[in-house]
Amino acid sequence: MSNALISTAKSVRQMVIHQVQSIPEELFDVQPDQFNNTVRWNIGHIAFTHEYFLSLGLTFDSNLSENYAQLFKPGTKPSDWVEIAPTKEELIQNLSRQLSDISDIHPSTFDKQIDPPVEMGPFRFETFAEVFNFAIVHETMHFATISSLLKVLQYQKV
Repeated sequence: MSNALISTAKSVRQMVIHQVQSIPEELFDVQPDQFNNTVRWNIGHIAFTHEYFLSLGLTFDSNLSENYAQLFKPGTKPSDWVEIAPTKEELIQNLSRQLSDISDIHPSTFDKQIDPPVEMGPFRFETFAEVFNFAIVHETMHFATISSLLKVLQYQKV
């Protein structure tokens, strides 16, 4: 099962990177009225939460700038930003580095118990496999949000 999780995570991340590379940076900060956030926020949020979820079962040093938490943690929004957000290139570099890191996860890590278990709303994660699986689902949700943002922007011809 661990190989399937790693393969799925890599596929999702490759799709995200491909999509991000194709988006003109001038669209990264346009926020249609129908959305709470922007393309840039969703990309940064993917990178930030990926490292958070992995930190629950792995020991590693984050390569993200210290301001990622203030910019991209749940509940943040671009209209509140006082710091300069990362560029498209920096976001792609972080996503690509994380893609490489996924391949380095040892299969035995997925059996690791999380003590104490992590509770997020109605969810309870007791193993690293559960957290990692949720991280994939979470990334896919934000990938879909970016796609929806782009459709609205295209419709509005921003």
